[in-house]
Parts: sequence; C-alpha cells; structure tokens
Amino acid sequence: MLSYGKSEICPLTHRPPPPPYCACLPTDLCLPAAFPPPLASALPPKHFAMVAVVQAWMESVIRHPLVHCITLAAALRGGAAIWRRPAESPFIDGPFAWDDNIQGLILAAYFYGYIFTQVPGGWFAEKFSAKHVFGVGALLNALCALLCPIASKASYIVLVALRIVMGIAGGVTLPGMHVLIASWAPPQERSKIASTVYAGMTLGTLVCMPFSGLLASELGWESVFYIQGGLSLLWYILWLIFVYDSPAKHPRISRAERRFIEESIGTTSKSEKPPIPWKSVWTSMPVWAIIVAHTCSNWGWYMLLVKLPTYMRYILKFDIKANAGLSAVPFLCMWIFTMINANVLDLLRSKNLITTTFARKFSTFVASIPPAICLISVTYVGCNTDLAVALLTLGTMFIGGMYSGFLSNHIDIAPPFAGTLMGISNTFATIPGIVVPSFVGYMTHGNQTVEAWRVIFFITLGIFGLEAVFFSIFGSGDEQPWVRPKPKPGDPEQMRLNEA
Repeated sequence: MLSYGKSEICPLTHRPPPPPYCACLPTDLCLPAAFPPPLASALPPKHFAMVAVVQAWMESVIRHPLVHCITLAAALRGGAAIWRRPAESPFIDGPFAWDDNIQGLILAAYFYGYIFTQVPGGWFAEKFSAKHVFGVGALLNALCALLCPIASKASYIVLVALRIVMGIAGGVTLPGMHVLIASWAPPQERSKIASTVYAGMTLGTLVCMPFSGLLASELGWESVFYIQGGLSLLWYILWLIFVYDSPAKHPRISRAERRFIEESIGTTSKSEKPPIPWKSVWTSMPVWAIIVAHTCSNWGWYMLLVKLPTYMRYILKFDIKANAGLSAVPFLCMWIFTMINANVLDLLRSKNLITTTFARKFSTFVASIPPAICLISVTYVGCNTDLAVALLTLGTMFIGGMYSGFLSNHIDIAPPFAGTLMGISNTFATIPGIVVPSFVGYMTHGNQTVEAWRVIFFITLGIFGLEAVFFSIFGSGDEQPWVRPKPKPGDPEQMRLNEA
C-alpha cells in the first residue's frame, strides 16, 4: 500500500470522492499482479517455443502454398506450384515434426483444463483466500512449465496432458484476481486498478515475446521454459510477501487508507456473505451481456495473441527474431492505451461527467469495432508489410479497452460475487481458446494464403460486431438488486431505516 507519512492523505469523517491520482491505490496488490508469472498468464512464450521446435519445412512439399509477399522458387507440375525452401531461409527447424493440427491441439489443450476450474476457483476465492487461490494456481503453472521440455521430448501426447494440467491450475487465477480487486478497489477507481492489474497480462506478453524469440534462437527452445519458469517461482515469493486478501489483513496499510477503502466498498466477512442467488444470476441480462462480450472478445484476443506470430511467419515472412520483436510492438501500444483509457474514464466518472454504465459500454465498443476493422483491412494491403503491421498494432491496441469495459463489469454489478461471475463468463470465454487454434489450423492447413486468413478475419468481424451490439443494449454499470440479501423481518438495522 502507498503510505504518505503521518499527514494521512485520506482523513475521513464522511465518505468522500476518491482523491486525485488514486492516493489510496493498493500498490502492494497492483505491483505484483501487474507483473504476472510469464508462463502462467501469457501464451506467446509457449507459442514462440513451438515455432522453434517444429520442423517448419517438414510438410513444404505437400502444402505448395501460393503466399503473398514471398519469393517462390516454383516448378509448375500439373498446375501445382511446389514451394522450394530458399537457401537463405532464416527460419529455425526444430526437432519435432508437428503439423498444424498437432500444434493447434497442443495450444488448445491448455483450455481443456482451464475451462473446468473457473467457477470453482471463484467460489474458493470468495469463501477462503483469493490470495492463495491465485498464487497456488500460478505456482503450479510455473512448475508445469519447467516440465514442458521433458514432456515434449517424450511425446506430443504427454505434452498435451501436461498442458491440460496447466490449464486446470491457470483456471483459478482470473476469478481469484477479481475477488482481490473487489476487496481493494473503491468504486470510482475500479477502471484504473483493474486495468493496472489486468494490463499486466499485456505487459507480460510485451516482455515475453521478444525475450522468448531471442532465447529460442540463441539458447534453444528449452531455455524459454526453464528461464521463464524459474522467474515465475521468484514472482510467487514476492506474491506471498506483498499481497493480502483485504485491507483488514494488511499489516502495513495506514488507518486512513483502510478506512477509505472499507467505507467505499463496505466490509463483509467471508462467513457473512450471502449464498449465490443462482436463479437471479442466470436470468440477469447484464450478466449475459458480460458473458457474450467476454466470449466474443476472447475470440479476437486469442486470434491475435496466438495466431499473429503465425500470420507474420507465413504471410509477412519475418524470421523468428523479427517475428518476436514486431509481435511485441502491438502489446506495448495496447498497454499504453489501456492505462490512458482507464485513467481518463475514472477521472470523468469522479467528476460525474459520465456514468459507470457509459464507461463500460464505451470501452467495450472501442475494444470490438476498431480491432475488427483493422483485422479485415490487413488482408487488403498486399505486400505493404509496414501498413500491415500498423493495422495489426492498432487492432491489438484497441482491444485494451476491454479492461475498463466488460472485464471490470462483474465487480460493478455484483461485488460480493465478482469471482464467481468472472468464473462463469470466463468459462464461456474459454471456448474460443479451444476452437481458435483448431479452427485456424483447419482453415490454413495446406492453404497458408491471404485469402484463407481473410475468411478467418471476416468471421472474426461478425463476432466482434455481436459483442458491441449485445453489450451496448444489455450492459449495465449499476449494482443489481439481487446482490444484497433481503432483510429478515425484525432486523434491527432495517427497523432503524424504516423509522428514519
């Protein structure tokens, strides 16, 4: 937590608006959470390692792709163009002969486990300790990452099984983090704090992409897992030291900070929390707005996060170092945009210039329509690689609006059940993680062409459009009436309110 000496920046006799620049920002939570374990939360390191371990040219004779922006050494035989490997090709061949379908299976395997622990993870975090639910999930991910090279050499089936275990552990992390944010973030600072925390995933991607590409090319693909897995173990130690479940449990928080947070969000012990009103949850349109937006957004998010390096490799023809470095640029822009957007929205909300509902809908719209336009446009730029990279950068950047949009919305509409709601929406949102790698692998198997990717991106355009429309109609930033339990007859507090 930030401390401001004995001056106590937040002296309170009544509940005030949040101080400028988030004077009570829980930095002990934000700092460790904003630098998540690289292999527990970021897909690109795994993907770049896969690019390096696969025998890239294993199927070159049967693929015969007519790809834009490359030099073809082709012999026309029966109308088929056979793609011959240029002698100067910079790509790195790996030891494993995995085709596109196997690669898609390995990438999707994580989500086979991830999808089943979302709701249980949220419930355990709400009922027991969000700190330890998140921390243990990240720790298990790191340990499994260290075993990935061994599993890869044993069999791709063993690697798939290990990735499923990683998904099971990783599935509890986002619901656990949502519970922590709900316990720490005052309402007028939720965009800022949630974006600071969740943009850490973007920051992890930004660091890991060039780092992973360099490691894979210089030290071998195994180094990606060993080094980043080791760093994740060090991160876990920091997590245990600095993070606490609530202001009441934090030993270093000032009384003014604790009072400000608790008066802003209220305090409820875990034993006092009401049971989850499941019927109200499943019939709530604001809940379904989050589910639809989260699912649609993840389709585009996984498309860029997992398939952007593949697109650059086969269509734009960058070597592994350029691939890693250029793929990191969009995520740098995304992180910058995320932080600016969150701070501006919270500033406007603190001045009562916009409502929470408007802030969530605006951010969700920005995170859907501009990326969709950029994705379609990139398939029409021909061999202009600079423009293609610029469009991909803009598309990825605007997706950062999701952190101040639907991804913060669970805490707005149902603070006591934020972890469970995140678990529900992220369960649905995991489906694209399973479908996208296999879908793209199927669409581009033996057909790595701009036309194939154009079809993929047009489908993504429709999905992004559904996200924008559905959330704009049914989304809400207000706490729902079913969140607080109805007062019991004879309740002293309710009687005092009635008398007043």
